[in-house]
Amino acid sequence: MSAFSILRNGGESHSLSISAHCKSINTRRNAKSTTIAIANQKGGVGKTCTTLNLGIGLALKGKEVLLIDLDPQANLTMSLGWTNPDEQATTISTLLHKTANEQAIEPGEGILRHPEGVDLIPSSIQLSGYEANLLGEFGRESVLRQYIDGVRPLYDYILIDCMPSLNILTINALVAADSVLIPT
Repeated sequence: MSAFSILRNGGESHSLSISAHCKSINTRRNAKSTTIAIANQKGGVGKTCTTLNLGIGLALKGKEVLLIDLDPQANLTMSLGWTNPDEQATTISTLLHKTANEQAIEPGEGILRHPEGVDLIPSSIQLSGYEANLLGEFGRESVLRQYIDGVRPLYDYILIDCMPSLNILTINALVAADSVLIPT
């Protein structure tokens, strides 16, 4: 079992196995879901692989899991079989834009169901362009959290696959997360 550095809101850092971390979160929280950002500003450390495998593993245990691809390279989206992410009608950038502009989002809008039992909000290269727009938004660091608050009752776990950068999108993931998994 791999060990990861865990940063909880409050700044304390611990090394735990993934299963021990998930178990500790479930005993602490009364809320229906737990949001975990998988982040590291270094590339190639296994953020997408960790998100994918942890998500499917939790789904196999009977948990309702939402995966959010917050990387414009869309590797999580492609890993789950959507090989042309730029052709998706609705992606995370669409949902963040609607959230920031207080536009209605239909239930299930933009959420893709995978046969392995996880739901996915796909990404595309459009997210790079949206990131620049987000910098001018009031409350720009909490747009993802606002969206997640709307779908939180539907899921046991929400896993956010972050890009290898500390930018406004990663900051959104950190603000939205209950904890952070840092693959090293």
